[in-house]
Amino acid sequence: MSEHRFILQPYCGVGSRHTCPSCHKKRCFSRYIDTEKQVTFPDDVGRCDHEQSCSYHRTPKEYFERNPHDKPQHSDWSAPSARRATPTEPTKPTKPASFIAADTVVQTLHGYDRNNLFLFLKSKFGPDDAERMMREYCVGTSKHWPGACVFWQTDINGCIRTGKVMLYDAGSGKRVKEPFNHVSWAHSLMKLPDYNLRQCFFGEHLLPMNRGKPVALVESEKTALIANWYLPEYVWLATGGKNGCLNADALRVLSGRQVILYPDLGATEQWRQKLPLMKSLGIEATIFNFMDDVADDTDKSAGYDIADYLLQIEPDQAVLQSMIRKYPMLQKFIDDLQLELVSVERYDPTTGTLLSTSNNLNNEK
Repeated sequence: MSEHRFILQPYCGVGSRHTCPSCHKKRCFSRYIDTEKQVTFPDDVGRCDHEQSCSYHRTPKEYFERNPHDKPQHSDWSAPSARRATPTEPTKPTKPASFIAADTVVQTLHGYDRNNLFLFLKSKFGPDDAERMMREYCVGTSKHWPGACVFWQTDINGCIRTGKVMLYDAGSGKRVKEPFNHVSWAHSLMKLPDYNLRQCFFGEHLLPMNRGKPVALVESEKTALIANWYLPEYVWLATGGKNGCLNADALRVLSGRQVILYPDLGATEQWRQKLPLMKSLGIEATIFNFMDDVADDTDKSAGYDIADYLLQIEPDQAVLQSMIRKYPMLQKFIDDLQLELVSVERYDPTTGTLLSTSNNLNNEK
């Protein structure tokens, strides 16, 4: 029996060998598997059989360095389950979290004209709101990949735990996953010695200044930004993944708060299992499962989240709905006068150009 938990998939016919993501040769790539069947690795975690001509080899250790939220709770990966530490063994003192200097973060809060995420948000919400969101949530520009951004994880005390470096497509706003998943970590790229990463929620630093607002949790950092624009009545935080910060250590900052969970499609039941833990920490939590009820098979297979649905709402309509939530009598005013939202183009006769397009409430009569 193997002494290692993560091993290359044993050969069991042609179907157990795949196309190499590097040299693209067929039936020469072995993927890593978890013998305990708890971790599922992406298709590019494995080794090419052509060691001389290709030599591609991405290990589980490298994957976990880029995706620490997926790392198993224990650190002894090589030992079989029966030999791992039991509850009767003494536990080691918790090592304090490491931090990144604030000056490092400040140096990244510019260059948005070459930041693909900013360019996408700008196309949806305009340059002013896009920059406001980036600065409010501490999203910087990274040089690691052209167009990349860095989501700084700033905790409730204003200390920077790390930064997640990601690359998005400026047009679609989708993550760039080809030819590999473009995700890395600031503390790893900076090669900081003996760095002890203890992640916090993305956007956590906004909690002290928004004590009266309920909190909404989503997986994606980009989703937190977009949802904040559409629904500013909540403090939108991101867990950074399906598991992410949904652990007792990170959740304690939400004690005494009202929290709504907005899981991605397909993750609802997994997040529902976190409700007892949150209740034990004094968090009044509920889960939003409306998307699971209305989503079609296409949306479910794509793993849509709330941002995918919010982006289908025209921004000007969203502003109107936000005003109605703040001033409920406005809806009665609109209904009584039979008003509708229409586009109005402002034209400059001196230059013959269209200056802008705005939306106004207009009476149909």
